[in-house]
Amino acid sequence: MSDPRIKTVKGPTILLRSGAYFDLLDPHGSAFTIEDIAHGLSMTCRFAGQCRQFYSVAEHSWHTSFLVAPEFRLAAVMHDAAEAFIGDVTRPLKSLLPEYKAIERNVEAAIAERFGLDDAGADEIKRADLVMLHAEQAVMMPHHEDRWDTSPEDDASARLVNFRCWSPDDARRAFLWRFEDLGGRR
Repeated sequence: MSDPRIKTVKGPTILLRSGAYFDLLDPHGSAFTIEDIAHGLSMTCRFAGQCRQFYSVAEHSWHTSFLVAPEFRLAAVMHDAAEAFIGDVTRPLKSLLPEYKAIERNVEAAIAERFGLDDAGADEIKRADLVMLHAEQAVMMPHHEDRWDTSPEDDASARLVNFRCWSPDDARRAFLWRFEDLGGRR
């Protein structure tokens, strides 16, 4: 039996900033835009909001795009785009939700199809994402004893990140500028 409090069009949906509905079970058939993604990412705080100050997924993605080879930068800025619709679920919680992972993969595939992205450079983007995580943990989180197993090159890259902790409006604008600057198509 479905929950009558959940608004559905074809399936479980969320209303986007643009006014379109995003169907979590049919993301390929949903009418979403890069502006919806930028808005959602700019309003979503990393680390379930447990960082020292507001730091958005949009800013994280913007920084990550500078840590990869030029040909992978557009994919890097979009690497967490699904989180605009499904949130930035922490890794420990994700590990407990196998259905979430399937939904996430489907949303990622719809985004890749919509914006002409492929998985070229996936390993390099994953490494850059870990470099960002290392830098973010050192700067954005309270002091803790966890040690990251990183290379000297990764440590050097992490030290170069200049966190800005942009407001959501500034993060949205920077994300959209970077997307367009890298040749992203609407």
